Amino acid sequence: MQALTFLDAFLGSIGRSVLGLCAAIGRIALFAVLTVSHLLRPPFYLAEFGRQLLNIGYFSLPVVGLTALFTGGALALQIYSGGARFSAEAVVPSVVAIAMVRELGPVLSGLMVAGRVSSSIAAELGTMRVTEQIDALTTLSTNPMKYLVVPRVLAATIAMPILAFIGDVIGIMGGFLVGTQRLGFNAATYINNTWSFLEFEDIFSGLVKAAAFGFIVALMGCYHGYNSGRGAQGVGRATTNAVVSASVLILAANYLLTEIFFTS
Repeated sequence: MQALTFLDAFLGSIGRSVLGLCAAIGRIALFAVLTVSHLLRPPFYLAEFGRQLLNIGYFSLPVVGLTALFTGGALALQIYSGGARFSAEAVVPSVVAIAMVRELGPVLSGLMVAGRVSSSIAAELGTMRVTEQIDALTTLSTNPMKYLVVPRVLAATIAMPILAFIGDVIGIMGGFLVGTQRLGFNAATYINNTWSFLEFEDIFSGLVKAAAFGFIVALMGCYHGYNSGRGAQGVGRATTNAVVSASVLILAANYLLTEIFFTS
């Protein structure tokens, strides 16, 4: 009897978790659809959009650049170490470039921006929710979705491909510096091998991924901040949930987009 009671409680907890997850996915999907629908309808708050573009794009450049630089250098060392076992050290320039452009550049840029931007958006909107500023916007006949959510989502979607492209260039440069200064590659040969193996599809797929990641980062920050609980604990929980959910969704979307480009 006790075993059946324990089994019922265990299965019940699993069922509640699954139903809660499905409900959360549904709420996020509806929030995303509502956001996209508002993207296409006036009014457009260009000043707020410009401010968010500066905050999300320009101010994220240092962290994205440093991350890409050290990643490119470490990638060159690792590929050289592995390639030396098969006498294939010459593949270092091409593999570093392809890996940075197709995978590491957009993913690492997305994760770093998620840590910086998604948490900031969630904290800002969560504080506005707690202090009833969002309700005040509604009272002033200003749609909070159009004024608070749309500019941030649009700015992140546009800024992320630019950040990812700059990160790709810096990451390849990091590999170039390590390859020429540490591993003994000829500079002209390294650059020639880099350009010879890069294709337009590699760059395009990385930029598409980055745009999707930017949408996810801003959407998660806005969703958790907009629906934040009351008090300091509610804002803190919203900030944490925004970063975690954005990071997980970036990795999941990266696989799905990789599968799409792999089969196309």
